[in-house]
Amino acid sequence: MQKGMETINDIVLNDIEKQILYEDNHIIVVNKKNSQIVHGDKTGDESLDDILKQYLKIKYNKPGNVFIGVVHRLDRPVSGAVIFAKTSKALSRLNQMIKNREIKKTYWAITRNNPPKESGTLKNYILRNEKNNKSYITKDVNHGLYAELSYKVIARSDFYNLLEINLATGRHHQIRLQLANIGCPIKGDLKYGFGRSNKIASISLHARQVEFIHPVSKEKLTITAPCPSDSLWQYFENAV
Repeated sequence: MQKGMETINDIVLNDIEKQILYEDNHIIVVNKKNSQIVHGDKTGDESLDDILKQYLKIKYNKPGNVFIGVVHRLDRPVSGAVIFAKTSKALSRLNQMIKNREIKKTYWAITRNNPPKESGTLKNYILRNEKNNKSYITKDVNHGLYAELSYKVIARSDFYNLLEINLATGRHHQIRLQLANIGCPIKGDLKYGFGRSNKIASISLHARQVEFIHPVSKEKLTITAPCPSDSLWQYFENAV
C-alpha cells in the first residue's frame, strides 16, 4: 500500500514539475496545458490549483491544508503562463497589480487569414453573454466594456500567421473575439468562427510571457512559457 502511494506521489510530482516555469516561497508560475482548467468549475474536472496543492503537500511534506491563490485565469482551450500565489500576502499584492494593470501578459495566436495590417491596435466595446459563454462586439458604449489590444505579425508559414498580442484590458474572450472581428479567427476556435477544431478541443492561443515586479522581493521577473509540442507551434517557436 505504501509503495502504491509513493508511486502516485511520484506521478503527481513528475507531471506538474515539467510545467513549472518559476517557483519561490511566495509565487509559482505554471505553463498550463490547453486541456486544463485553472480553477474548479461545473465540469468537476481536476483543476490546476488543486494539482498544485497536491504538489506542494507532497514535495514539502506539508500537513493539513495547503494554500494556493488563483491570480488570473486562462480559458480551458488556451495554453501558457499562469501565476499562482503561495501566500495570502502575495495573493493580495498580485491581485492589486492585476487591478492596476501592472502585470504585462504577451500572447501568441495562430490565425489562417492575414490581418488587414501587419500591426495595429484594436479598440471595441464588448458585451458578455454568460448563458452561452460568449462575448460580442457592441456599439452600445453605455453597457459594453471597453476592450483594447495591440498585435503584430511576427512569423508566417505556408498557410498560417503567428500574431503577438499585448492586452491593454482584460475582457472575457477578448483576444478571440477581437481577432475574429477583423477576419482572423484563431485556429481551432469554432466559437469565434474558425472552420474546424484542433485536437482535444484546444485553440491555438498561448500565453507566451508574463512580466511583473515580484510582490515581495520587488525583483523584475520576465517568464516565458514554451509552446505546445505540436508541429505547427514548434515551427513558429523556432521561426521567431
